[in-house]
Amino acid sequence: MKGANTVSTYQIVVVGCGSMANVWVEYVLKRADSSIVALVDIKEEFAQAMADRHRLTCGIYTDLNQAIEATGANLVLDITIPASHYTVATTALGHGCSVFGEKPMAATMAEARELVQLSERTGRSLSVMQNRRYDPNIRALRELLRAGTIGRVGYVGADFFLGPHFGGFRDAMASPLILDMAIHTFDQARLLTGADPVTVYCHEFNPPGSWYAGNASAICIYEMSDGTVFCYRGSWCAEGAPTSWEASWRVTGEKGTAIWDGAGVPYAEVVASGDQTGKFIRESTRVEAEVNWTGQKGHAGCLDEMFEALQSGRRAETDCRDNIKSMAMVLGALDSAKSGQKVDLRSYWS
Repeated sequence: MKGANTVSTYQIVVVGCGSMANVWVEYVLKRADSSIVALVDIKEEFAQAMADRHRLTCGIYTDLNQAIEATGANLVLDITIPASHYTVATTALGHGCSVFGEKPMAATMAEARELVQLSERTGRSLSVMQNRRYDPNIRALRELLRAGTIGRVGYVGADFFLGPHFGGFRDAMASPLILDMAIHTFDQARLLTGADPVTVYCHEFNPPGSWYAGNASAICIYEMSDGTVFCYRGSWCAEGAPTSWEASWRVTGEKGTAIWDGAGVPYAEVVASGDQTGKFIRESTRVEAEVNWTGQKGHAGCLDEMFEALQSGRRAETDCRDNIKSMAMVLGALDSAKSGQKVDLRSYWS
C-alpha cells in the first residue's frame, strides 16, 4: 500500500476522482518510483471514496493549491473535465509540478497556446493522454508506411461508424462526435503520416434517427504538411455494421494500398514485380505488416511514455507542443463547419 509516507521519485497529486481516475491510479500503484500523496476533487466525498477504494493513506483536498503546498508534490495527474484543464495545469505548472492530463489539453486554442508557453517558461512537462496511439497494430501500420512499402503516401482515409447509446452529457452536446471522440482518430492520422495539419474543410450534420441533440456525424478533409490528404468520415449514431473504435483505415501510395480494420494486423497490396505493360488493372502482391511493438496498450502505454520522457529529460510523444496540433484539428473542424469554409490551421498551433 502506498500513501503519503512513501518516499518516491514522483510525489503525485491526482486531480479529479471520477471513474476514469481509477485507470490512472491503478497504473501509478504499480510503479515503484511513484507515490500518490494527495487526491483532489471538488466533492471531497469523491476523493475519499477513491482513497478507500485503493487503500490510500494520502491527504484529501478540494483545492489543488493546498494539496501541492501541503505535500511538496512534483507531478500532477489531471483527470478532470475539459473545462478545468487550463486551471489545473496553470496551477500545477506555477507550483513547479509537471502535468500529465487527459485529452483535450484545454477547452480553447487560446488556452492551449498559453499552456504551451507556460510549460516553456517553467521548464516543466505538460503531456496529454492519447491512448489510441499505443496499439501494436497501429504501430505496425506506421512502420509499414515508413518502410516505403506502398511508396510515397498521397491519401489517408479513416471511417468511424458506431452507434453507442451513452445517455448523459454526450447526448446533449452540440458536437459530440468531433468534440468528444474524433481527436483520437485525428491524432492517429498525425502518428501515421508524421505530418502537421495545414487546412480543413468540415461538414457536420445530424442524420435521421440520431438520438443526439447535436451533430453526431461529420466528414472532414485535411491537407497535411507533406501534401497528404486525410479524409475522416464518422458517425456516432450509425446502427449496424460497426467499425472498430480505432476506425477503419485505407492509405494509398505510389505503389499500392495499406489497409487496417482497426482490430487485426494491417497489410498492404502493392503492384507485383514483372512487366505489366498494357494491363488495365495491374496485379498486386499482398504484404503483411510486421508487429514488433512490445509496449503496453492504451493508457498504460501512454503513461509509460510520459514517465520515460520525464526521467530522461526529453519531450514525450504527446507533449503539449505536439498535441496542440491534434487539438487544432478538432477546433478547426468545428470552425469550418460553422462557417462553411475551408480553414487554415497553421495559425491555430504555430
